[in-house]
Amino acid sequence: MFINRIRIRVEFGDCDPANIVFYANYFRWFDQCTSALFRAAGLPLGELFKAHGVVGIPLVEARARFITPSTYGDELVAESSVIEWKKSSFVISHRFLRDGVLAMEGSETHVWAAAHPTEAHRLKSVPLPSEVVRKLSAAKKRKEGEG
Repeated sequence: MFINRIRIRVEFGDCDPANIVFYANYFRWFDQCTSALFRAAGLPLGELFKAHGVVGIPLVEARARFITPSTYGDELVAESSVIEWKKSSFVISHRFLRDGVLAMEGSETHVWAAAHPTEAHRLKSVPLPSEVVRKLSAAKKRKEGEG
């Protein structure tokens, strides 16, 4: 399984009045982690979408489980990997660790989507390219910034 790790420093503006990370920021970080995962696998999203003629990878489901709060100044290590593949969708797991201890975990289901052929304001799921599945399934652990 291909696992990517990035570091996230919790800033003052990431926290609510109780000085804990406002829950919506984790979902923003999920998006950041997803982009970093694809980049680390050699699949930068903008280039990937153009090369395969798709609009993107819209989110169709997101889940989160908050275990222990994080606060201003904490450094989190976010681990992301694809844990399930289907014909045109996939599930990404995100785990946020603080000092090696799991603080939060979640998952997102994305669909590989192209423009609908007859309805301008709709998308249509299309099969995932084998290159994408292969590169994101490789048995490597990568850190953002590694070649």
